Amino acid sequence: MKKYLLMALALVVSASFNTADAAKKKKDKEPAAAIAPDSLVTAADSISYAVGMSIGMQMMQMGATDLKADKMTQGIQAMFGGGEKKFAEHDMQQMVMKYFTQKEQEKTEQLIAAGKAFLAANAKNDSVITTPSGLQYMVLKQGNGQVPQLTDKVKVHYEGRLIDGTVFDASAKHGTEPVAFQPNQVIKGWKEALTMMPVGSKWRLFIPQELGYGSRPAGQIPPYSTLIFDVELVGIDK
Repeated sequence: MKKYLLMALALVVSASFNTADAAKKKKDKEPAAAIAPDSLVTAADSISYAVGMSIGMQMMQMGATDLKADKMTQGIQAMFGGGEKKFAEHDMQQMVMKYFTQKEQEKTEQLIAAGKAFLAANAKNDSVITTPSGLQYMVLKQGNGQVPQLTDKVKVHYEGRLIDGTVFDASAKHGTEPVAFQPNQVIKGWKEALTMMPVGSKWRLFIPQELGYGSRPAGQIPPYSTLIFDVELVGIDK
């Protein structure tokens, strides 16, 4: 709850420099002028503005773009200046919590829907195989070696992407040698695929969020993300 209030407060500070309503009234649609450098006189001025920019960016990423900056400014001025407060503190907290909870839910639903739509379209590709769990894979190269067991230590090269093409990890980022681990130590989608792949194979995996990280964020991976991995099974370390 305090996190949401802090974020809302910082956005108001940032928004007070250039409100959304004022921008809408400009018929010429010219870009807003940048704040003059000499208007940030003190260190407090600068850090206040920087915090406002940072949190404002987070708010936009959360989809909180329907907030009215002029009304938010009135609210913060009432709190700092001792003006009339339209809501009791408890009611205000409940309203803010409900708003951000709804925004998080909307973002979650959008991510899940996007993943499902991607997988549904992908399943129509004749080269894509879908397993009963919902894992999809495409054989890029079929090996003829041993198929790993859950407790074997496998050696793989890989690259991971989001469905928008963003590369979030790759074995090449960690050196030239393949990465070694046991299939029972990784996400469900990898575990299933690795225990079907013969050594020497290279597969492209399309992993539903429930076989990936689910609601957990992981580095650059947002919660509820459908994942794409190119995985080459180099060998089994006995």
